[in-house]
Amino acid sequence: MKNATELAADQAAFWNGPGGAAWLASQERIERGIAWFGEQALAAAAPQLGERVLDIGCGTGGTTAALAAAVGASGHVLGVDISEPLVAASRARQIANASFECADAATQPFEAESFDLMFSRFGVMFFGDPVTAFKNLRRALKPSGRLVFVCWRMPQENPWGLVPFKAAAPFLPPVERPGPEDPGQYSFGDRARVERILKGAGFGTPTFEPLDRPMRLGQDMAETLDNAGKFGPLARLFAETSPANVAKAKEAIAAALKPHVTPDGVQLAGACWLVRVGRN
Repeated sequence: MKNATELAADQAAFWNGPGGAAWLASQERIERGIAWFGEQALAAAAPQLGERVLDIGCGTGGTTAALAAAVGASGHVLGVDISEPLVAASRARQIANASFECADAATQPFEAESFDLMFSRFGVMFFGDPVTAFKNLRRALKPSGRLVFVCWRMPQENPWGLVPFKAAAPFLPPVERPGPEDPGQYSFGDRARVERILKGAGFGTPTFEPLDRPMRLGQDMAETLDNAGKFGPLARLFAETSPANVAKAKEAIAAALKPHVTPDGVQLAGACWLVRVGRN
């Protein structure tokens, strides 16, 4: 089993390598897919004029730009991400009242009690040692500050990801199932675990609001199958197997997704938690 340092190194290597490149190549499609969840989280965070905000896992800066617009010229937003390619894309936005750092929010020595708001859209589920990471974040939050983030619920509640993966799995290299405490896309799906982590880090009692919305995988089956090979776990596994197995996997995905073809594209349910908590 890898320790927290090794897990963090794995994440940094991926997002500064193939992960960052794949995200940038599919950025517009990915952003469209998750935009609604981010909008709900931003509304819940309610950034105010003059506030100082930390955007955790800022990616290419879309949420940072929205936060910066809300806090105005008298406020400031710091976006942090472990991916230098994504941070470079954020900096290219040239947001007047925002700055960006390529850093690990779990260990970055932020100024103590300096942020009014900490925000994240799908950026907090990958900490190797989440309690230690959130302790570091809490130290940088003002006593009156708040933390707001959105994260995926359990895999079985997210068939948009689970259905194609299960269909393709027999034709792809085996994947070790993550343990209940391992970081990953769905590692914050267990509400009790999230509450335990936040309380263990010293935060107050969080509130959880379910967010449910169909995820559009493509405008048709051809686009959906093409997208599957561009970003995410299937893309990584496709790269590790033969073209013949990839073709079989795509045939299986097409069969599994056939019932989910709609006039608005191939759609399956997506499910998230909107989490809000005070510093305590």
